[in-house]
Amino acid sequence: MKTRIALLREMGLPRPYTDSKPLTVVEVDLDDPGPGEMCVKIAAAGLCHSDLSVINGDRPRATPLALGHEAAGVVESVGDGVTRFAPGDHVVLVFAPSCGHCLPCAEGRPALCEPAAVAAGDGSLLSGAKRITLDGRTIDHHLGVSAFSDRVVVDQCSAVKIDPAIPLEQAALLGCAVLTGAGATLHSGDLRPGQSCAIVGLGGVGLSGLMAALAAGANPVIAVDLAQDKRDFAMKLGAHHAIDPTEDGAIERIKELTGGGVDVAVELAGASVALRFAYDIVKRGGTAVTAGLPHPSDDLSIPATSLTVSEKTLRGSYVGSCVPVRDIPRFARLMQAGTMPIEQLMTHRLKLDDINLGFERLAAGDAIRQVVLFDDAEPSA
Repeated sequence: MKTRIALLREMGLPRPYTDSKPLTVVEVDLDDPGPGEMCVKIAAAGLCHSDLSVINGDRPRATPLALGHEAAGVVESVGDGVTRFAPGDHVVLVFAPSCGHCLPCAEGRPALCEPAAVAAGDGSLLSGAKRITLDGRTIDHHLGVSAFSDRVVVDQCSAVKIDPAIPLEQAALLGCAVLTGAGATLHSGDLRPGQSCAIVGLGGVGLSGLMAALAAGANPVIAVDLAQDKRDFAMKLGAHHAIDPTEDGAIERIKELTGGGVDVAVELAGASVALRFAYDIVKRGGTAVTAGLPHPSDDLSIPATSLTVSEKTLRGSYVGSCVPVRDIPRFARLMQAGTMPIEQLMTHRLKLDDINLGFERLAAGDAIRQVVLFDDAEPSA
């Protein structure tokens, strides 16, 4: 079948992306789903900093690449052996599938699935197959999803069924922003009701973490970001305090607000300086979590003895240490109940043809979460 994709031919092109146009919308051939795979008609796909880091070359991947990893849609057809899904099912796509058989999966840590990591590096689906071609040339899949496309073929392990009552443009955010931010806060950070929590970095992922902290009954919840507008937005969402980390005495102020430091600090800015700030504001015995992806050359320096004498914990978090088949429906129910108003994160809606504008907006810091719509709805500016 034919479908349109946003194709990345070359990384590292200069900004503004509205001029250099790193992504080209092209029509490609998409194979029918193979065994264990299914074809999904995409309804909405979110623009994420992880996509941007591929575009700008911070996280190199082989090209040409069909970009995008955060999306929701409707199953159109299934291949042999697919038993968990049927045409018409509404699904959220997951960029870290779980084979269910490797050691990490058996240990209950599907985010670390070993075959999924290999497939992501190869630009293939979980089976090793590649289903996209352009003029006879094979195109790599992005994290097994390639969400910026009218239709995708994905492994059934890359999808989670959701309640069809949930608007798909909101559901798209569940697959990355919410899984990563909320999961890092609740699962990796093991946040308990009444504990203090700081969220460092207030993009779509960070604000998802902040909403999760509030939903969990943390107090105080402290929002940390360089941008005044993002701090203001965090306060509207219910944050108890908002801090500019560059202000003199920012660390001391947080310690004053919390009686010595926060119980849990979650860094979601993707910068080593932000992670060091998160570590420094954690109290003795507290936990600093990072789910950010700084440039691979960035190093983190901390006083080695502080881990011992303060019994601090420094923990990484991938996909929010989540089990997607369990956690996506949970977070969806919190969204439906209004406890986590995820829909408020969407600042822009756009069409696929305007995707370079969206990534320039994201690179400039002028958006929280933008969503590409693939139906007949008119996007907002």
